[in-house]
Amino acid sequence: MPDALPDALPGAPANTMGIGFIGTGLIGTPMVERMLDCGLAVTVWNRTASKADALVQRGAARASSIRELALRCDIICICLTNTEAVEQVVFGSDGLAATMRDSQLLIDLSSIAPDATARMAERLARETGACWIDAPVSGGLPAARAGTLIVFAGGEASDIARAAPVFDALSKRLTHMGGHGAGQLAKSCNQLIVGCNLMVIAEMLTFARVAGIDATRMPAALAGGFADSLPLQIFGARMAQRVDTPRIGALATFQKDVDQVVRLASTYGVDVPMTSCAAQLYRDAAAHPAVGADADVSRVIRMFESP
Repeated sequence: MPDALPDALPGAPANTMGIGFIGTGLIGTPMVERMLDCGLAVTVWNRTASKADALVQRGAARASSIRELALRCDIICICLTNTEAVEQVVFGSDGLAATMRDSQLLIDLSSIAPDATARMAERLARETGACWIDAPVSGGLPAARAGTLIVFAGGEASDIARAAPVFDALSKRLTHMGGHGAGQLAKSCNQLIVGCNLMVIAEMLTFARVAGIDATRMPAALAGGFADSLPLQIFGARMAQRVDTPRIGALATFQKDVDQVVRLASTYGVDVPMTSCAAQLYRDAAAHPAVGADADVSRVIRMFESP
């Protein structure tokens, strides 16, 4: 028999089974804000409790533990840094799997390994009866704030339909890519393009400046043409203007995602020479004294300017 539900959490409507959210970091925070703005009841938990303070002030309820959150919520969203973090939150000591039950739904909004996702989804279903959707997103902070993210979903169609209130709040388009792990594979394809593109943008802007063009004009000049892209307009504009704070996209995140593409390509026997080159450039940037792994990816242009 499942544990009895605790009394309503502070800030949560009594007897309401709402949405839980774990991981209120750079991208998770605006996701929760968006759901609150859409009238959804959200309960949050974060390893660093203070990171959720502003969300509680905005109307979210706070759970004191992962267990308490899992007892209160039918749908649980997680948005974490990497595969290891997801596995720890779900299957670690006092993780979600210790409390989740049949018919509950886990939505993983993180960008993690597709093969590990498929294994974890099967394990969660076997051990708890709960269902898993891998739902990595694209669009970055602006889209998260506006509720216009793109979602790549893997899992059962019926589960994705149950999660409609979450996806309606967060996204402008969801594509069901297939079974468990398929959403993460699609996100890896997305990151292959974006990761390589960002390096080319930094290279182009450096070339333009050294050749005598006002590089700050390039994003606007290229807008609407074949060379245009959201990375150019968002990160390229920051690169050209030497703006890299506040951080809106960590270099380490892109490095992790591009490295994963290279690993997956090797597994499938696919040659990815451009991506392999980009992966090395991210490693170089992380080690470069003018850049660093903790920097916003916009700072990568400094590596091209100071080899």
